[in-house]
Parts: sequence; C-alpha cells; structure tokens
Amino acid sequence: MFIVKNRKIFYTFSIILIAVSVFSILFWGLKPSIDFVGGSLLDVSFLPAQAGVGNKPNAEEVSQVLNKLNFKDASIRSSGEGFIIRTKEITQDQKDSIMQSLSLGGKYSPTEKTFSTVGPILGKEALQKSLLSIFLVLLAIVLFIAFAFRKVSRPVSSWIYGIVTVLALLHDVIVPTGVFAILGHFYGFEVDTLFVTALLVILGFSVHDTIVVFDRIRENLSQGDTLGKFSKVSPSEKFETIVGESINETFVRSINTSLTVLLAVLVLYIFGPETIKNFTLALLIGIFIGTYSSIFIGSTLLVTINNWKNRG
Repeated sequence: MFIVKNRKIFYTFSIILIAVSVFSILFWGLKPSIDFVGGSLLDVSFLPAQAGVGNKPNAEEVSQVLNKLNFKDASIRSSGEGFIIRTKEITQDQKDSIMQSLSLGGKYSPTEKTFSTVGPILGKEALQKSLLSIFLVLLAIVLFIAFAFRKVSRPVSSWIYGIVTVLALLHDVIVPTGVFAILGHFYGFEVDTLFVTALLVILGFSVHDTIVVFDRIRENLSQGDTLGKFSKVSPSEKFETIVGESINETFVRSINTSLTVLLAVLVLYIFGPETIKNFTLALLIGIFIGTYSSIFIGSTLLVTINNWKNRG
C-alpha cells in the first residue's frame, strides 16, 4: 500500500522527468543520423605507423583534415581506436581522398571499418515508417488491453486500462528520447533506426510488466467479490486496497525480471561493438524507466481515475 498511498510523490517525479525531456526535445531536438537525413558515414580506425606515435590523431587534427577537403559541416565522434565521421553524401573518390589525408603524411595508418551512404529520399522514408510503426504499436496495445480486460467493468472500464497503459508507455518513450536529446546536444549522440527499434523493444517490455500487474488486479477484484472480502469498505477504498495488494504481489517478480534483462544489456553495452552502443544505452534507460512506470505510475493511475470518477 506504500506505493498507492504515496502516489503523488511518484507522479511529481515523473512530471519532472517528462518536463525536462520535453524541454530537451523541443529546444535542442534529436540529432538524426544519416538513416533519417541522408549522407555518408565513415568509421575509421587507426594503427600507429611510426614508433613513439600515439594510436590515433586527436579530433582537432581530424577536423582540420576535413576542413581542408571542404567538408566543414562534417561531424566527428570518437569510437575507441578511431573516429566515426558523418558528412554530406560523398563519392567513393572523395572517401578515398579522406582516408589518404587522415594518414597525416604517413604519421598514422587509417583503416576503413565501415562506409555507408543513404540518400535523402530513403532517409525521409525511414523517418516516416519509424513514426508510423510507433503509432501502430501504441494503437495495437490499446485495442489488445481493451479486449483482454473486456470483462472487467467495475470499478473502471476496460478502456481505462488501455488508456492508462498508453499513458505509461508514452512516459517510457518520452524520457529516453529526452535523454538522447540531451546527449545529442552536449555529446553529439545521434539517433538512427536502431534507436527506433530500441523504443519498440521498450514498448513491448514495458507493456508486459504493466499487464502482469493489471492481470493481478483483475484476479484480486474477482476474488474479492466472490469472498466478500471488502464488503464493509467503500468502493474507492476497496479498489485502492486491491491495487496496492496487487502491486505488492507482483513487485519482486517485476524487479527480478527487469534486473535480469538490464544486466544482460549492460554487458552488451560494455563489451559489444561500437555500432550498437546507442541501441543498448536506449534499452538500459527505457527498460529501467518502463519498470518504474509499470509499478509506480500505471497501476496507481487507475486508483486516481477511479477516485476522480467517484467524486464526480
């Protein structure tokens, strides 16, 4: 009952998170990768070409090389043993010229790891499909929850379960998106199609946690009516108690499940390849926030909505 009784504290915390995230998204925005805006991406690693020389040049040296080649708008991000360079769409000859210049007269030995180019039309299409996929997932979740809880009409209808689930999921999407807006503004983090994939994984994982709690609420509502367990309390007090007991009964399971996944993703983030760092980071943030919202926000919103309805 602690979570339900103190739900305003958790609401306040979530409102702060969402406010900071929305501010970051609106004022700084996300930094799209070439997947969405088109361009070329060159991942370069370095090996020392001379004794006593460091493994790679610094970012300023790389920037000077690109400026001399008239790629002044290129973005540079360190990637361990090399750099990830994003530019406008370039040809094979231009890419070869960059690789040759990055040797700095034989001082370093640049090696091309990956090189990819996406046209602006394909980038725009990827963005549209990404947004559409998120919308369709949210719509499907509402319909599924409403159908799964269609026999639960008291004290709140099945549609309320669906709407509350979507509100919690929006919370779970907005917060990691806001974090990436902050990381993009200060550290140059980009969002790509893998980031959208991470958001879809977060939605699926989060709705799973939410349904576990909701299903326990449904079972306890049915048992409470059958046993007459709450016959001497008001409907609002009955529902609040049932929700509190349901959260307590599923709390350990939700935490253990999420912790297992978080540990696996954390290992992947630490030891995985550079190309999936942003993907795994988004998963770490999203799964953590999704677990929090399933326990502390989604179920308690049912109590708040029921109380508002009774006051009316």
